[in-house]
Amino acid sequence: MAKKQKQKTPALYKVLGPALAIPTGILVKKTTDQLWVAVRNTPPPKNPTSPGVTWPDALAWAAFSGVLVAVGRLLAAQGADKIYTALTGKPPANANADSAA
Repeated sequence: MAKKQKQKTPALYKVLGPALAIPTGILVKKTTDQLWVAVRNTPPPKNPTSPGVTWPDALAWAAFSGVLVAVGRLLAAQGADKIYTALTGKPPANANADSAA
């Protein structure tokens, strides 16, 4: 049985991932903070061990911020794929093995 040759993830794709993930992460952080304050009228509970942070608040913040972070990662990864494909005319090899975001 012939050994399957492993494809390397293209260098351009490895650069595009962080180039999109960093600004996306900053945008997600600012958005989650602003939405939390708009809905709850209190600052987000950044440290769950701080006095005055209740379990419901800590769990709500974890769920809320986790969903938005996951969506941000997805958008950054898809953006890197689309930009790479537009620049090279082909999808990135081995993109699933090495996350772009």
